Amino acid sequence: MARLLLFNKPYGVICQFTPQAGYQSLTDFIPVPDFYPAGRLDADSEGLVLLTNDGRLQHRITDPKYKQSKVYWVQVEGMPDQSALKFLHEGILLKGYRTQPAKARLMDEPVYLWPRIPAIRSRRNIPTCWLELTLTEGKNRQVRHMTAAIGFPTLRLIRVAIGKYTLANLTPGQWRIVE
Repeated sequence: MARLLLFNKPYGVICQFTPQAGYQSLTDFIPVPDFYPAGRLDADSEGLVLLTNDGRLQHRITDPKYKQSKVYWVQVEGMPDQSALKFLHEGILLKGYRTQPAKARLMDEPVYLWPRIPAIRSRRNIPTCWLELTLTEGKNRQVRHMTAAIGFPTLRLIRVAIGKYTLANLTPGQWRIVE
């Protein structure tokens, strides 16, 4: 039976079971055999990672032709206005490819957000704000490249949803299986 595991990946953890020097891996959190990541988050990012025991389901989650939406909360340096967000809505040319249009909106800082360890850098004279970005693709470090391209570097990146699955009630390092 195909099963899906939802994991709230903490900052600094790599999305593989094979240990790598200087990083915690999925092995440090998930003691369940025969589950494999369906997609990745880089070590600098936090939030929802899906793992499954079914190759077809893994393919359906990760293949861009199925256009699984992925929702990110992104803390950026600076205060983007609507004209900056318009670039995200239209797609941005990055390293020889144009990103798919993204949904992007300013949002209040999430009230129930856990502290990041280590804390993000802060500069007294440069404000930060939060964006909610929804993408239907997921190239390597794409969100970070997109926010940098519009002049607002990413300070913190949290994936909160993939398709219908969310982080709901999972604190960093916690996981649960859904059928």
